[in-house]
Amino acid sequence: MTTDMSIISLVMGASFAVQVVLFLLLAASFVSWSIIFTKRRLIQRAKSASDEFETSFWSGGDLNTLYRSATRQKGGSRGMASIFEAGFREFNRVSAQGDIEPDKIVDECRRAMRVSQMREVDRLEQSLATLATIGSTSPYVGLFGTVWGIMNSFRALGNVQSATLAMVAPGIAEALIATAMGLFAAIPAVIAYNRYADKVVRLEIRYDGFTEEFSSILQRHSRAKKKVV
Repeated sequence: MTTDMSIISLVMGASFAVQVVLFLLLAASFVSWSIIFTKRRLIQRAKSASDEFETSFWSGGDLNTLYRSATRQKGGSRGMASIFEAGFREFNRVSAQGDIEPDKIVDECRRAMRVSQMREVDRLEQSLATLATIGSTSPYVGLFGTVWGIMNSFRALGNVQSATLAMVAPGIAEALIATAMGLFAAIPAVIAYNRYADKVVRLEIRYDGFTEEFSSILQRHSRAKKKVV
């Protein structure tokens, strides 16, 4: 009689421990792909929003008009616009308090922008640690299922007088499925983590550059106001 060696049959006939491992890896793969697609959209929106905002900011328009536009965005401002909004709001608040040194005003604005930037970067980095965990642990989980399946195959061989390849092949095959499933879950997660982590770092560098440039602009504005007064 021939043994059904299809993947479905091997999985259905696998030991309980191997089935649990396969289920965990399948769930990890589902979570991984869900994060990958969600994070892809989020980072793309953040990049597009930054490009659009920088175009408006460096076009030479009025800062008050740009600030009002940022505050009216549906769902609140995001990315670079959020950093600008935090800095300009703080600038208006501190400037209205009276005779304050320009450097003090800029320090307060820079602190507000840094806080906003940290929130934006944290939002972009959210769930990346999950991708890293799935990518690093899935192969070992799959290896555990493989070791367990092969161990059961050899235990079964100890109860027979003569062993044949047909007897051991199904057990080894189901064990190797766990390894393949572990790699299937790990490889996309590792690739996506490295790619998205790099994109987040690049956006963070852009945020840093904008914060410093806008701080210089606010410093010039504050000194001009003091001279007028």
